[in-house]
Amino acid sequence: MDRHTHHKALLAPLRAAQYNFSERSYRTALKELCVPDAVFRMAHPLGEIEGTEAFFKRAIAPLVKAWPDVERRDYIVMAGTDGDGQDWVGCGGLFIGTSVEPWLHIPPTGHLTHMRFHEFFRLVDGKVVEMQSLWDIPEVMMQADAWPMPPSLGREFNIPGPASQDGMIPGPYDKEESQNTKDIIMAMIEKMILHPAQSDPKVMELERFWHPRFNWYGPSGIGSSRGIAGFRNWHQIPFLKAMPDRGKDRTDLKSHFFGDRNYAGVTGWPNMVQTLSHDGWMGLAPSGTRLHLKSLDFWRVEDGLIRENWVMIDVLECFHQLGVDVLARLGEFNKARNPGRISIPSGMEA
Repeated sequence: MDRHTHHKALLAPLRAAQYNFSERSYRTALKELCVPDAVFRMAHPLGEIEGTEAFFKRAIAPLVKAWPDVERRDYIVMAGTDGDGQDWVGCGGLFIGTSVEPWLHIPPTGHLTHMRFHEFFRLVDGKVVEMQSLWDIPEVMMQADAWPMPPSLGREFNIPGPASQDGMIPGPYDKEESQNTKDIIMAMIEKMILHPAQSDPKVMELERFWHPRFNWYGPSGIGSSRGIAGFRNWHQIPFLKAMPDRGKDRTDLKSHFFGDRNYAGVTGWPNMVQTLSHDGWMGLAPSGTRLHLKSLDFWRVEDGLIRENWVMIDVLECFHQLGVDVLARLGEFNKARNPGRISIPSGMEA
C-alpha cells in the first residue's frame, strides 16, 4: 500500500469513532494516531492546543456535551505531499447533532444542527504531528437565530459534498493525475493574484480555470455563490475592494498545496495577509488593519476545469484582529434566551 493510501487508512478509526461517537474509542484512536505533543490549530476562539488530552477536553468534549448525539460525516478525504515534501491528509465534511445545551455562548435550539469542518493532518513516520482545522462556528450561530454580525452577501445553506460523489478517494495514489490537478490550482492562483494590482480583472483569466457552472462554497458570514458572475459579485469584488493589496506581501506566509487524483487541497496558518483599507467586506470598517487570514480549501477538477471549491476562512478571527469580540456580542444579543439545557420529551408518551 502506498503511503498516502496508508495515511488515509490511519485516520479511519478516528473518523469512525466520531460517526457513532464513543469517547473511549475516540480517545484511543486519537492517542494511537498522534504523537503525544501534537499541535492542534483550531478556529477562534479555540486557538492553538498542544497534546491530545488537552485537545479532547478543550475542543471535542464541550461540543459533545452540547450536542450529545453528534455525528461526523466526511464527504472529502484526500492525501498528498506538498511542495516541501510534507505529507498531509485533508478531510472535509459536517458535524450534525441535536443542540440541547449552550456551546460557545450559542443558545441551544433543541433541533438538528450542522457545522462544516475542514481538517488538515500533517503526518511524519505514520503519526500526526499537527492538525490545522476550521469549524464553521458562525454557521451554528445562524441556525440558532443568534446572528451577531452583518448579513452575508452570498447564499447561506447546508453546504453539499461533491456533485460527483467521489470525494472519498480510494487508493492506489495516482501521482500523475494528482500533480496535474495541483498544477491547475496553482496556475489559477498565480493568475488570480495579478488583480487588482493589474486593474483589469480579465488578467485573472477566470474562464480558463473555472467551469461555467462552478460552485464556490464560502464560510458563513460570506456565503456561497455560483458561476463567475456569482463569485465576482457576492465575494471577490467586495473582498478586493476592501483589501486591494491582496497578493502583494507574501513574506512569512506558507501555503501547503497537495493533490489527490481530481482533488486538491491547501492549508496555511495563515496563508494570506492584506490591509483592510476600504469598505465593503463583511460590513467591516476600513480600519487600516493588516489582517492575517487562515483559509483551508478544497477544489474538485472536472474535465480540466474547477467545478467546485470548498472554502473555509476563520471569520471570527478576522473580527478578533479588529478588536471585535463576536461571541461577547452574541451573548449580549441573546442574554434573555434560555441559557440552560433543553429537555426534549420522547414523543412516545400517551
